[in-house]
Amino acid sequence: MKPTKAYTDGRFGQIHFCTLGDGAPLVLLHQSPTSMIQFDKVWSLLAARGNQVIGIDLPGFGGSDGPAEVPTIADYVHIVPAVLDALKLERADMLGHHTGAIVATEAALQFPERVARLILNGPLPLSAEERAHFRQHLAAEKTWSPKADGSHLTAQWQFRIAAQDGYTDLEAIHRHVVAGAAAWPNAWYPHDAVMAYDHGAAIQNLKVDGMVLSNTGDSIHEIALRACKLRPDFDYVEMQGGTFDIIDEQPGEWSAAVADWLDTVRAA
Repeated sequence: MKPTKAYTDGRFGQIHFCTLGDGAPLVLLHQSPTSMIQFDKVWSLLAARGNQVIGIDLPGFGGSDGPAEVPTIADYVHIVPAVLDALKLERADMLGHHTGAIVATEAALQFPERVARLILNGPLPLSAEERAHFRQHLAAEKTWSPKADGSHLTAQWQFRIAAQDGYTDLEAIHRHVVAGAAAWPNAWYPHDAVMAYDHGAAIQNLKVDGMVLSNTGDSIHEIALRACKLRPDFDYVEMQGGTFDIIDEQPGEWSAAVADWLDTVRAA
């Protein structure tokens, strides 16, 4: 089964989204810099478990138009009610991975009536000092521009390879590097917005049932665990191994972890 593609209007132009399945709505928000291709291997698995799966390309990525100026996380989240309105849905469960987890958090704060349940896959509750450090490291993304010998593409490839030990899926790395390169020259916008956002404080303000999902091989696994201490009322599910490409690497296990939790809380 392949998802159906569609567009709706947003603050920065058109928003590209896809849907698959007829069950309970579940919005998926991807990490950056990539697009909803991150979920290619799990669309049908989640739909088969009774979900209407809704993927959204963040502004400036995939098929979504992007902002002309650097946005904040708060600027990104209008895509959620816009897509739900286009689908005539009042509420949906929501899952975000890495950057997507931060966008999903802010969406639940801005539009609590639209978010039924929240899955934070790889949250990032950093201190102010840590955010400043990461922002300096990620500044390399701002320097990438086309070179006659194509070395800019090699630089992006090496940057992603170096960001995570233990990678196993070169095809995933290739697809996500290509998606990030296609978002040039503003592929750095989401990471910049993430590092300006206090995810720890935002997590503490959430008023929604939630689950933290992490995998032990993710480069931010230990940071993600902080969210469990901030929200001991949230459920926690841990997968073994993998990297920040866990959805590509272990699609069956990942989909089962998500669907099992949703089945449990929806039945409660």
